[in-house]
Amino acid sequence: MDADIDQKSLLSIDGAWLRDALVAGIHHVIARRDYINRINVFPVPDGDTGTNLAMTMHAILVGATRKINSDVGKFLEQAADHAIDGARGNSGAIFAQFLQGFHEAVEGASTLTAHDYAEATYNGSRSAQMAIARPKEGTMITVIRDYALSLRAQIKEGVEDFRDLLQVGLERARTSLSNTPNQLEVLRKAGVVDAGAQGFVDLLEGIQEYVETGTVTSVLPVGLQLDEDLAPEHLGGNVEDVTHRYCTECVVTRDGLDRRKLRDQLLELNCSSLVLAGTRNKVRVHIHVNDTADVFRICEDFGDVSSRKADDILAQTQTTHSRHGRVAILSDTGADLPEEEMERLHIHLVPLRVNLSDRQFLDKVSLSSSEFYELLRSSPEYPRTSQPPPGDFRRQFEFLTSHFDSVIAVTVSRAMSGTWQAAQAAAKRVDEEQVKTFDSMNASAGQGLLTLFAAEAAAANLNRQCILDGLEYLRPRTRTYALVPDLSYGVRGGRVPKGMKTFTDVAHLSLIIKNNDEGKIGPAGVLFLRSDAPRRFARWVMKRLNHKRRYRLLVAHCDYAEGGEAMRQFLEQNVKGAHSVLLTAAGSSIGAHAGPGSLVVGVQEYISAEEWQARWKEQQAGNGG
Repeated sequence: MDADIDQKSLLSIDGAWLRDALVAGIHHVIARRDYINRINVFPVPDGDTGTNLAMTMHAILVGATRKINSDVGKFLEQAADHAIDGARGNSGAIFAQFLQGFHEAVEGASTLTAHDYAEATYNGSRSAQMAIARPKEGTMITVIRDYALSLRAQIKEGVEDFRDLLQVGLERARTSLSNTPNQLEVLRKAGVVDAGAQGFVDLLEGIQEYVETGTVTSVLPVGLQLDEDLAPEHLGGNVEDVTHRYCTECVVTRDGLDRRKLRDQLLELNCSSLVLAGTRNKVRVHIHVNDTADVFRICEDFGDVSSRKADDILAQTQTTHSRHGRVAILSDTGADLPEEEMERLHIHLVPLRVNLSDRQFLDKVSLSSSEFYELLRSSPEYPRTSQPPPGDFRRQFEFLTSHFDSVIAVTVSRAMSGTWQAAQAAAKRVDEEQVKTFDSMNASAGQGLLTLFAAEAAAANLNRQCILDGLEYLRPRTRTYALVPDLSYGVRGGRVPKGMKTFTDVAHLSLIIKNNDEGKIGPAGVLFLRSDAPRRFARWVMKRLNHKRRYRLLVAHCDYAEGGEAMRQFLEQNVKGAHSVLLTAAGSSIGAHAGPGSLVVGVQEYISAEEWQARWKEQQAGNGG
């Protein structure tokens, strides 16, 4: 759009001008997202700084720039509030606090002079620095400070025109950016500038383009394709550099919130990269830790906690260093798989939620499987599981699409959960062509086996359609069975009628359940007697196998490791031609309903990625594809 700008001088700006300039800057950052990701080596080399900045700024676009507000103070109040709500990562939180400090300096103003702008920028710089628990020179905060000091110096020299002020300020920011490798050793070794600082300079360059042209691009790219011309090998950082595994964030809300005390308590944890961005009533917490539960527990003492998330920095860092093929594989924590398989194949996870009274946990992240079963046994209230919000999937999709050609999300059965719908909603927001969701029609071990096949196929560099067709082929050939010795938990969760529990108790029966072709779970049989249950259940499963076929099996135990290992060994010894029999702990998705002591087994007709690719190519040739 054209802006009404005096080409000779610009002595004051209103909210409408500032809004257009900020939109131009934000668009420039979003367009540079992929490059910023590639130079990201500090504080951890997880390749997501560009995405975090882009999504933080996108929250401003969506929430504060749709409607033009000519009042500077009111516009900035909205922009800062939406930035704090949508802040992502270390860089996003710093920028949100910069914007909050800027707003506080001009609150109530309808227009800004060059002097007002310089002082507000300086206040934003100080506010951002104070939000960082342990600031480092040579980072985003250094460039913001140098930019702010340059503006103040110009004002002292009598500069009144925004055009001159912003042009000289931009040059100073560029110089400061180029100096960051001299201030931070990890940048010097990698041969890059700081990624967050680069994003801030990109923002200023977009604003400068608006100053010079008076126009902004009105179309926002929804998703960015991987640009192979800008995809050199990752320039620095190692997986070993990851000291704290989870990038943990949440929003804490309470009138008169004591930010300093909250910060001090969080600093007592084994942590890094702590940033608190917000006001006296609302704070976004960003912190890197190994134990996310401690973070949420502390935050709950200070107010209402929302927008909980914990991204696996180790998984993201491994992704930036070794792309396994062109397709990324993601699942939710309804899938049960051995951790070593998850790490070997770089499978990404979105955690389900576990709710207990007014507390919420992230499945397998802030609440381990063993902790969940302890809670299940000891709590008078029944823990309930719920699907992840679409935003959790969207955040993962955005990161993965910036590193891979496409993404496949294998979810728990939509007949049992709204997780697939959440993933599909997120895929539509990111790029439906680049992100595909697949309903496993399974849960636990069966879902895990389908995810495992997809990940092995992706590692073998099979293309997306070949993998999706392989999943379609294997889905009806994958079954999940569970032996439930105690129906009490199913009754508490509302999934099992009380009469069924009474009957099985009197008859000394253990119920067996399985998934059907519609993805629903239902009774499949019973076992008399409860002695030697693992082997008896294994024999029951073996009777359902076609021994002329080859199988892969996965045993998942509900806090019953001894029984799980006994069942695994029995199946391994007695299923002729079994490709493999794996063992893992079952998570809350099935454990909440089956209860401690239950055993789950996933059974899948085995076909290797290479065998499937050869068969698929023959099918394509036969169909003229």
